[in-house]
Amino acid sequence: MQKPSRRTLLRAPFAVAGAGLLASCSDADSSSRSGPQHTAGTAKFVPQGPKGFVNPSDPEVLATERKRGAGPVRTVTFTAAESKLDLGGRTVHSWAYNESVPGPLVRVTCGDVLNLTLSNRLKEKTTLHAHGVRLRCDMDGVPDLTQASIEPGTDFVYRFAAAHPGTYLFHSHVGMQPDRALYAPFVVDDPKEPLKYDQEWVVVLDDWVDDIDGSNPEHVLDQLKPGGSMAMNMHMGMGPGAGSPSPHRSTSAPPASPKAKGLGPDRVLRDSHSALLHGEGGNVSYPHYLINGRVRTNPSVFQCRPGDRIRIRFINAGSETAFRVALGDHPLTVTHTDGYPVKHQTTDALLIGMAERYDVLVTAKDGVFPLVALAEGKPGKGLAVLRTNKGKNLPSPDVRPGELDREIVSARRLVPADSVRMDNRKTDRELRIRITGTMQKYDWGFDHRAYDVRQRHAVRAGERVRLTLINATDMWHPMHLHGHTFAVGGLNSEGARKDTTIVLPHRKLVLDFDADNPGLWMLHCHNQYHSESGMMTVLGYQK
Repeated sequence: MQKPSRRTLLRAPFAVAGAGLLASCSDADSSSRSGPQHTAGTAKFVPQGPKGFVNPSDPEVLATERKRGAGPVRTVTFTAAESKLDLGGRTVHSWAYNESVPGPLVRVTCGDVLNLTLSNRLKEKTTLHAHGVRLRCDMDGVPDLTQASIEPGTDFVYRFAAAHPGTYLFHSHVGMQPDRALYAPFVVDDPKEPLKYDQEWVVVLDDWVDDIDGSNPEHVLDQLKPGGSMAMNMHMGMGPGAGSPSPHRSTSAPPASPKAKGLGPDRVLRDSHSALLHGEGGNVSYPHYLINGRVRTNPSVFQCRPGDRIRIRFINAGSETAFRVALGDHPLTVTHTDGYPVKHQTTDALLIGMAERYDVLVTAKDGVFPLVALAEGKPGKGLAVLRTNKGKNLPSPDVRPGELDREIVSARRLVPADSVRMDNRKTDRELRIRITGTMQKYDWGFDHRAYDVRQRHAVRAGERVRLTLINATDMWHPMHLHGHTFAVGGLNSEGARKDTTIVLPHRKLVLDFDADNPGLWMLHCHNQYHSESGMMTVLGYQK
């Protein structure tokens, strides 16, 4: 069996022709711009905060970037703008990259330099974050920390070396913008790819609320906060289970207020429970769950031949939903998580938290098969279809493969491939951070403090750092560290290499990483409603 050529992979990145557009690439820098531009080396950004730390464009950052090399330049343009989107028969007005959901697939080869121009045609500021990519700090896209936000009508050029192959994700890092369509898949191909497969399927999962019956993400966040619709309805005895409190529902609420009026339908989920997540699955009741931008009543279809070996790249681009994913009648062989290879392990289903990525291999059987992304702990699901013949109808939108209720391999059970295993060395620095907050106050943070750009958890270049996250809340949190990967578990650095991982309620998780990428790096919960409420902090490299 031969490896698929780049031509084959680029020809069909998504399940339906045209569903995922490949962003334009060339070997030359783009010369035409429609607005003022900013790029690396032209304006060094220095954030607020204490002195003595490496700033985003300091010499230490530039020296580390030079070590990553300088291969061919691949030029891409994203335009962030208000867009009319078709979710598979349901039209919405939202914000998107290049008027598509998901945004265009960007594909480069390891060693290439990506030159991505983001043209902001929104009426608000924005940025772009390359999630999971170990890149230079001033290209990380965190507003007021690594760069100034991109003003409406201006452009910003993100330029960095793609030094490690894998499956990644672009998304805005401003406010609730990621809960619209401001996200796109990013794949860095390995020129020495060891896997052999015939086809590839990029599967992007999402939870959708924007422009559904008047809702938008900012209004939903307002409903979740004290005085919002959650407080008002619980005070009045309204909502699911009123009069007979559910053991899985928050029973304490802030004082009632008329604040929530005019915010669209009540989107607060009060009866959520997940045994896998040891508590509530989430607090937002989404009207739709998407796979590759389509609702389950009109799913995207991936066509191949019986016997084809398929590499599926799963990306959870959702903002408040973990997905339990399975392909009917097919086992999944896990090969990578968050872009890094693991020793192959077979499972029936996967639990994928927000911003996590998993690569799997499957051998296609003969027939029509549902790929289902169950919203964990919530009502609803996403659906796509694998088809290897033309003679059968599509699965029902309500289909539930038995694999969803069978074996699920968690990230903590995965073992890193030898090529990416961290060496067993002593710990130079230990950081302990408590995850804090309650649904009652919606005061999410770390160590009982909300985010402040001036915060710093100090590390030094060259250190092996052990980060212990202690979840003192009743909720699960998908925690993400920018600019680095870590070994999950802290047991002689034997854990899988990841950049985003689930921390269960009232549990602790130990993460080991090497401080090998100088700068200022955000650590935050990838539940967008939690991070925007304060669950973010900064790891800073000391001079």
